[in-house]
Amino acid sequence: MTGLVSAAPVIRTRLLGKTYGSGATTTTALADISFEVPEGSFVSIVGPSGCGKSTLLQILGGLLPASQGEVSVDGIAVRKPMPGKIAMVFQDATLLPWKTAIENIEFPLDVQGVPRAERLARSHEMLELVGLADFAGRYPHELSGGMRQRVSIARGLAQNPRIILMDEPFGALDEQTRLKMGQELLRIWQATGKTILLITHSLTEALFLSDTVLVMSRRPGRIIDTLRVDLPRPRDYDMIGSPEFGAARNRIWHLLTGDDAPGGQGLAEL
Repeated sequence: MTGLVSAAPVIRTRLLGKTYGSGATTTTALADISFEVPEGSFVSIVGPSGCGKSTLLQILGGLLPASQGEVSVDGIAVRKPMPGKIAMVFQDATLLPWKTAIENIEFPLDVQGVPRAERLARSHEMLELVGLADFAGRYPHELSGGMRQRVSIARGLAQNPRIILMDEPFGALDEQTRLKMGQELLRIWQATGKTILLITHSLTEALFLSDTVLVMSRRPGRIIDTLRVDLPRPRDYDMIGSPEFGAARNRIWHLLTGDDAPGGQGLAEL
């Protein structure tokens, strides 16, 4: 872990739960989710498909209500989206195809009533940060998948949030581009000091990027382990072959395959 873990928590969840339906048709998606995310830290969540990772992220972002428990940001209960505090980045970059890169970044700022000169300045600054200053006038179909995700990240950063929630942002990319985007995301995180919470299916990605990895069980999703990542920063991909990295990955893998999961409830379908 880095020294960031001693910072005050910016996100808190307490006994969070989510159910759908009622009576005999009730489905419990999440149960008893409790954790804290320190200011400025990078936290990843791993778990099998269908365990509720994306549901959890949507609750944290104020897009879905919780059925039980509570979520707070800076001590304020999250019950709706919180522009200026929370931004979300999804697997699909969700760019408007009729708008250029710079116009896509500007759009949420325009909706929020930010004056044109300020939103242009912020948008250009964020494009520069993600390495796409020369592509401001390009439309989404003129950009590669990795470039579109950079624009999506820049759009989130331009809103100057405290927290960025990311749901498998690199899941649709090829392995080489995904690795490069991971390094790019680390550079951006270190440059901005934002708090990042990332959903990923890649154990390597989670360990390489994060201060902490939260491991979820299959449905109903619960946190069954919290792994502190003690790898030094700055990080490079050479450390993936280190014994320390292998030991951390094996610990998570044993949980995912059921060897160490409480009650034998492994995550074999990951």
